[in-house]
Order: sequence, then C-alpha cells, then structure tokens
Amino acid sequence: MSEYRFHLQKYKYGSKISCPSCGKPRCFVKYVDAEGDIAFPDNVGKCDHENRCGYHYTPKEYFKDNPDVLVRDQSVGESFQAALCKFVEKKPVLTVPSYIPLSYVDRSLSHYEINPLYRYLCNVFGEEETIRLFQLYRIGTSAKWGGSAVFWQIDINGLVSTGKIMCYNPENGHRIKEPQAFVSWAHSELHLPDFHLKQCLFGEHLLKGASSSPVMLVESEKTAVIMSHFIPDYIWLATGGKNGCFNREAMLALQGSDVTLIPDLGASEQWKAKSSLLLGICKKVSVSDILERIATDEHRNKGLDIADFFLFSPSKRQILQQMIQRNPALQLLIDELGLELIE
Repeated sequence: MSEYRFHLQKYKYGSKISCPSCGKPRCFVKYVDAEGDIAFPDNVGKCDHENRCGYHYTPKEYFKDNPDVLVRDQSVGESFQAALCKFVEKKPVLTVPSYIPLSYVDRSLSHYEINPLYRYLCNVFGEEETIRLFQLYRIGTSAKWGGSAVFWQIDINGLVSTGKIMCYNPENGHRIKEPQAFVSWAHSELHLPDFHLKQCLFGEHLLKGASSSPVMLVESEKTAVIMSHFIPDYIWLATGGKNGCFNREAMLALQGSDVTLIPDLGASEQWKAKSSLLLGICKKVSVSDILERIATDEHRNKGLDIADFFLFSPSKRQILQQMIQRNPALQLLIDELGLELIE
C-alpha cells in the first residue's frame, strides 16, 4: 500500500492515457486521491517516457496552481499551506523482506525455444554464447504472454528478491510496449501471500567472491547481459531503470568496489546527482558521459543505451541469418555440407 494519500494510479488495462505534453498514447499515469475526495484533471500525472518527455505534474504543484480546490473541498481536512508542504503521509511500518524460493528460479531455466530474448540473442551471438549468458545471469522463461524473459534479482547472498518479467520482439530484441507495457513481476504472478518486496541490483549475485573486479552499472537488465559479452572484464549490473532500485540500501552491495555508472542518453545529469549515494560505500565512483559525447540528436531522441551502440554493426551471424531469410535454401546447403560459421 502506498504511504501517501495522493499517489500514481496502479496500472490496469486501459488506465493509461495520452500524455498532455508529448501526445503519445497509453503512456500517462494519473494521480489519484486514496480517500476519493479529489478527482484530479487529466494533466496531473507522470509520463512513462522519462528521458524523451519527462512530463511530471504533481498534486503539490496542482494545489499550488489551484488553491481554490482545497478551499472548496472541506472534506480534504487540510489547510492550503499544509497541502503545499507535503502529501498526507502514513506512518511507515518496518517489515522483514520476503524472498522467493530458489526452486522457482531453477524451474524457469528452460523452454528457451519460446523465449523471444533468447531467440534474438542466438541470432546475434550464437546459441552457445547465449546459453552461457543466460546461465551466468540466471535468466528464466515465463509462459506469460506466450513466452517472456524473467530477469531474476538474486542478491549477493543468493537470496531471490523477485524477477522482472518482460516481453521482447525476437526479431530485433526490442521491448514490446504496445498495446501495453508487457511488464510484470514474479512475486505478483506467483501470488505469494504477505510478500514484502525489497529489490536488489540485477546481477548482484555475480559480486560474490569477486570484490576486486570493477563494476559497470547500467539501467537495463538486457544491456547488462549484452555488455557482459562485449566487455567481459567487468561485472555488469543493472538498476532496472533510470530510478529502479537506485537507492542507498541497494547500493550497499557495492561496498569497496570500483564502480562506473553508464546511464542511458538523457539520464546523465540525474545519475551524476545520484552518484553521491555511493560515496562512502564504493572504493571509487565515476559517471561516464561517453554516450552523451558521441550521440547524435537522433540517438538522443531514441534514448539509446551503450548496448545499442555496440549492436549497431551487425555481426557475421546476423548477416548470415539475413541471407538465410532472403534465401532459405542457403540453410539446407549449410546443413548438407556441415559448414560452420567462423567468428
């Protein structure tokens, strides 16, 4: 339950509307009043496209711009000044975090033939390397939406916090976001009773026994996996989004590490500000601005990350797959002659 009276509406099909700023459909989440006294207009909310749009009009700003709302509605029970200063907050309750049994993770490490992310990476890196990466990061398969990737969050002690379930396009590896976001969580899908979520960094389990290895921290789970292939000398971890689990408690797992933050395009300033959370925890902290320095306006509009730049040039395997798609008889020839691709 939210600690605040005024909070973003929980997602359900059809609840997202067009953003009043960027105009894109089904990407805007409205604020709601938990007590049901105030109905906010359709411009009070937050756009999903934080980097490309960034629109966020809070109830606090709305009350400041419309002080008569609280004057008219006596049932709110707050003075105008109090509403400007804070939302109505409930006392936080300290809870013990819950964990998912490892057996659920083990059971998900199969049926990769229906996993669209696995199929995409096989075309890029080959099956042997894709299996290695999936085993390294313990990526599972969910039957949800006909097959989705499960990015398990396993902490440094081997405890499973949850798993993020996401659907991908097997042809280009992009997230499928229409007609909905196609994102869910393992603890929700398993209907575990009285579950108290405490997220950890994706890939955190790789830190066990590797305290001397330098760490690269990115936003996307997929990016961490892909970059682990291209630059394997680092431990690649992900926060699960620009904000994700980027908080001091989650960062404690990086104690004593040399850490480089690599934000997506458009998030550099925010991550530079957030890097202060790591002071006193990490041995060394830096924020890379390499993407901002080499990016074009088109790159910025797309909000690309470091993996996108590495994937721009097609691999030999991708070129071969494109040739086979144009001429399926080529695959028969390769099989008959026992040919192998040399990379």
